[in-house]
Amino acid sequence: MRYSGWQLLRQAFQGNRGWKAHWRRPDPRPEYDVVIVGGGGHGLATAYYLARQHDVGRIAVLEKGALGLGNVGRNTTVVRSTYMLPGNGAFYSFSLGLWKGLAQELNYNVMFSPRGVISLFHSDGQRDAFARMGNAMAIRGDQAVLLGRAELRRLVPWLDYDNTRFPIFGALLQPDAGTARHDAVVWGYARAADRLGVDLIENCEVTGFDIAGGRVCAVETTRGRIAAGRVGIAVAGHSSRLAAMAGFRLPIESHVLQAFVTEGLKPVMDHVISYGMGHFYISQSDKGGLVFGGDLDGYASYAQRGNLPLVEHVMEAGMTLMPMLGRARVLRSWGGVMDMSADGSPIIDRAPVGGLYLNAGWCYGGFKAIPGSGVAFAHLLARDEPHPVAACYRLDRFATGHLIDEEGTGAFHNRH
Repeated sequence: MRYSGWQLLRQAFQGNRGWKAHWRRPDPRPEYDVVIVGGGGHGLATAYYLARQHDVGRIAVLEKGALGLGNVGRNTTVVRSTYMLPGNGAFYSFSLGLWKGLAQELNYNVMFSPRGVISLFHSDGQRDAFARMGNAMAIRGDQAVLLGRAELRRLVPWLDYDNTRFPIFGALLQPDAGTARHDAVVWGYARAADRLGVDLIENCEVTGFDIAGGRVCAVETTRGRIAAGRVGIAVAGHSSRLAAMAGFRLPIESHVLQAFVTEGLKPVMDHVISYGMGHFYISQSDKGGLVFGGDLDGYASYAQRGNLPLVEHVMEAGMTLMPMLGRARVLRSWGGVMDMSADGSPIIDRAPVGGLYLNAGWCYGGFKAIPGSGVAFAHLLARDEPHPVAACYRLDRFATGHLIDEEGTGAFHNRH
């Protein structure tokens, strides 16, 4: 829906009562060809690509609350492809490529901002590791620039380069990475999917699965039973709970990851800066607030709130990196429920129950993966075979030992 300047002015003076909804609010049908559980970024993207790229008729997305109130609306919106291992590298490069054309694809401004992501290193050994990562990225066709200390200082002169614990030696810069607007991503995918006939059913919590002969045939919800030919689960930190309803366990733990935003400031930060040794990352939003976060809270939880020791840790790390941060007032914080897999990499695969499919275990990479995940999960649901860029994201790798241990950032690594 497009509005002229006069229409926008009239809405302002009439109390904004005449806006038309971006998508329908349908009642659930008794049966669908595909039901996707989870109305976040991954679920909505999957529904859109199912309808857009595959010959699938009746599609529904079930969301227990309102669209966008889960992790997709509770993150720091970083988009990058700084991965090295086979499997992850190709997937995140593919997803970044989709981000670059996403506004045109959806005809909706998702505010993708390729401002550049700077990953700091603090030793000769870490520099060599980042050089290898940059080379792997370049081979895939991604942008990667290794910056020495003097080059980095010209870009970001206000960092504390000589802090006692982790002096800054340089950084790996991905110039075409950056951020996007999380709620715009939700609205864009939701509107586009709705226009292709997808039913987006809000306030519809799944309470169980109807399984017969080892195959799912329906989902039980707070709005009644809904039959389905195939069911996809894309519920982030609640993946284990849905799996338990279907009678199996996942190698996933759910943890809280906190984030923070300051008052609005004048433009000071052109890039996203990742300070891995301090478990800290930061960027500046379009409204001027500094958006930053750190490590997991360190205990399993389904709560969307964290604890104060982690708040203290994040603030200390930020002050170590950029002392000027102490002049800013923190306005608010929030927490997302992260589905942390054992090797820090995701799962896009068939479940042990026939007709049931998994999209889970995204750890810290969920937001940046939304377009790529949507394409890959839609492919799996439509064709019952993995998409080539997600072929390594098998569930059975945790049983066979063929892990994709990119950074050792899974749930079990964080406990030790």
